[in-house]
Amino acid sequence: MTAPRPRTSTREPEELGRRLAAWLDHRLPGAKVTGTSVPGSNGMSSETLLFDVEHPSAPVRACALRLAADPAAYTVFPAYDMPRQHRVMALAAEHTDLPVPRVLWLEEDPAPLGAPFFVMARAEGRVPPDVMPYTYEGNWLHSATDAERAELQEESISLLARLHDQFPAKEAAFLLPPGTGSPLRRHVDAQRAYYAWVVDGLARSPLLERAFDRLEELWPADEGDPVLNWGDARIGNVVYDGFRPAAVLDWEMAACAPREVDLGWTVYLHRFFQDLTVGFGQPGLPDFLRREDLERRYAELTGHTPRDMEFHTLYAALRHGIVMLRIAYRQAYFGEVEVPADPDGLILHHASLAAMVQGTYW
Repeated sequence: MTAPRPRTSTREPEELGRRLAAWLDHRLPGAKVTGTSVPGSNGMSSETLLFDVEHPSAPVRACALRLAADPAAYTVFPAYDMPRQHRVMALAAEHTDLPVPRVLWLEEDPAPLGAPFFVMARAEGRVPPDVMPYTYEGNWLHSATDAERAELQEESISLLARLHDQFPAKEAAFLLPPGTGSPLRRHVDAQRAYYAWVVDGLARSPLLERAFDRLEELWPADEGDPVLNWGDARIGNVVYDGFRPAAVLDWEMAACAPREVDLGWTVYLHRFFQDLTVGFGQPGLPDFLRREDLERRYAELTGHTPRDMEFHTLYAALRHGIVMLRIAYRQAYFGEVEVPADPDGLILHHASLAAMVQGTYW
C-alpha cells in the first residue's frame, strides 16, 4: 500500500477567489474575477490559482496567480521570496527569447491573501504530469511517438542552452546567496543550511550527510563561470503547445551558478521518475532524456562541454533528497505517515542516491 498523496494546502480556493476579487477591485475598479480554479498539479511550495479577468483595461484576460506557501502548512522551504521570483521572470523575458509568462501585478503585502503573491499571464497547453509521472503509461507524453518525444526533448534542452547563453551573467548576481566563496560554493553552503533547517529538532539523515562529504571529494577543479540557472529545470515545469514549449514556469529556485547545476538537475529529475517507474515494473521511457544525449546536445548548442557531471548529478540527487525528507516530515506532521527508525527510508530515491555516493550508479 502506498502512502497517501501529501496535502498541498490548508487554504480554501473559494475563499481565495473572494479575497482576490476584492484585491483586484482596488487595482482595476469594476473588474470581475471569473473561472477561478486550482490546477490539479498544484504543488507544496508556491500555490497556483487560475482565473479570468473581465475589464476593458485588463492587460490580459487569462491569468495565473502564484501565492507564497501557507505558513500554517509546514512549508517545504524556509522562505518564499515572491518579489525575487517576479524579478527573475521579468528579466528572463527581457533578456532571452524563452517563452516566459508576462508578469503583471506583484503584491508584497500578505494581508489581501494571507501571503505575498504575483499575477502573470496564463499559457494554454499541457504539462508532463508528476503524479503519476509522465514515465508511467496512460498520459499524453508516454503515448506520444518516438519522433514526438524527440521533438520535445530537442526543444526542451534548447531552452536551457538559450537561457544560459542569452542572459547577461552580471544581471544574475543578485541571486547569489550571502556568504563568501565562489558561486558554486555558496550554492552548496545554502543547501547545507537548508538541510540543517529541515532536520532541526528531528532525526538527521546519514545518507544525505555522506552525500555532502562525497561532494567535497568530487569538487570540480574548474567550476566554470556562473550563469542564470532556471533552478527547477525540468519538463514538468513547462507548458507545451503540441511538443513545443509555450511557457517556462516555476522560477522560485533560480540561482547564479555554473551551467552544470541546471543541467545536472534536468538529467537527474528525469532519472528519478524513470527509476521509480522501473521499480514498479514498467519500462518507462528508457530512450528519453538520456544523460549522454542531453550532454552531447547541450555542447552542440552552446559550445560548452558539460564537466564534472558525476558531481552535478549527485548534487541534484542530494538536493532532491533534502526536499523529499522535508516533505516526509511534513506528512508526519499532518499524521499522514509515521517516521521510521531509519530516516533515510523517508527519501524515496535513497537506493539511487546511495549508489551515486558509492560511484556505482552511472
